[in-house]
Amino acid sequence: MDPVLSSEVLAKLRQPRPYPAVSLVMPTHRREPDNTQDPVRLRNLLAEAEKTLTGDPDVPRERRLDILDQLSRAAAEVDLAHAEDGLVIFAAQGEHQVWSLPRTVPERVVLADTFLTRNLVAARAAEQPHWAVAVAADRVSLWSGNAERTVEAARDGFPLTRSLEDPDVERKERIGDVPSTFQDEATRQFLREAHEKLRVLLAAEPRPLYVLGSSEALGLVEELGPLGPDTVTVQKGGLADAPAAAVHAAVEPARTARAAAAVTALTADLDAARGRREFAGGIDEVWRAAKEGRARLVAVEDDYRTVVREEGDHLEPAEAGEAGARDDMVDEIVERALDTGAEVRFVPGGTLDGQGRIAAVLRY
Repeated sequence: MDPVLSSEVLAKLRQPRPYPAVSLVMPTHRREPDNTQDPVRLRNLLAEAEKTLTGDPDVPRERRLDILDQLSRAAAEVDLAHAEDGLVIFAAQGEHQVWSLPRTVPERVVLADTFLTRNLVAARAAEQPHWAVAVAADRVSLWSGNAERTVEAARDGFPLTRSLEDPDVERKERIGDVPSTFQDEATRQFLREAHEKLRVLLAAEPRPLYVLGSSEALGLVEELGPLGPDTVTVQKGGLADAPAAAVHAAVEPARTARAAAAVTALTADLDAARGRREFAGGIDEVWRAAKEGRARLVAVEDDYRTVVREEGDHLEPAEAGEAGARDDMVDEIVERALDTGAEVRFVPGGTLDGQGRIAAVLRY
């Protein structure tokens, strides 16, 4: 999945389209021999979409041909050689999009007046993305990352660069006035500009932030003011123009430590909620709480998926393929919880033992 999938992009994807907006969702595989089945499954899914479109009397011929062309273009863009765990294709009149997800998804074709985004929403929440910014006196680069990878994000004015050449350096040397680069006013102004751009970015798209740089660079960034409560500094210079792998490696120890501390705090929060009787545990209780907007926080184990069916106001276990079976209920809960303002946290498998692998802290 695009690691800089933003709330703005998701909001645009969820806007109504002229019927039909076609969503193709398919599990994929990273390694042999399982990935040999992926091209066949994709062809079958595309054939199913074409058959469904052709047989739908509510789809005008011209629009059907356009959407079939969009599906063909999307299929040509799919890179199954570098597949992750899930594939989502969206196609509507005049547009198509392809998303590769680091999270498994159920296979389905859906025609509606909006794209089926719940799998993207859940994958983005599970991904737990962060920002990293690498600071040097002549370059400040922005990076988007998660537990698996880091990529440079050329956006919002980043990377910010300048020349370190001083036209009057000979005069300064003659009079002994050669200050540290990070004490130079031009450098301070340069980092002040970067600092302001970061504040704007974090206000628009909040994420944990890791600031990487030498001790002098970090000291100056701190002097310019706080960037937010989720900011961690990592004292390692030379990364402003480094490869993505080096930035990822520098961030990873701090990210791992933060994740472990967050799981400990979450477990304590769930225990306290149980004591206050503001707790829901298991797929059925959490589904009802999310649907009613009562969930303040939802915790889900990373690899939790289950097949259920609705029986009145409850969910009951079901078999895949059974009439009325819902095999993306976890993703639907995540999407519903986020829509109602709840925080969603994904945790390692086994964290919610005894709590049904999914739990919630309730507002009331």
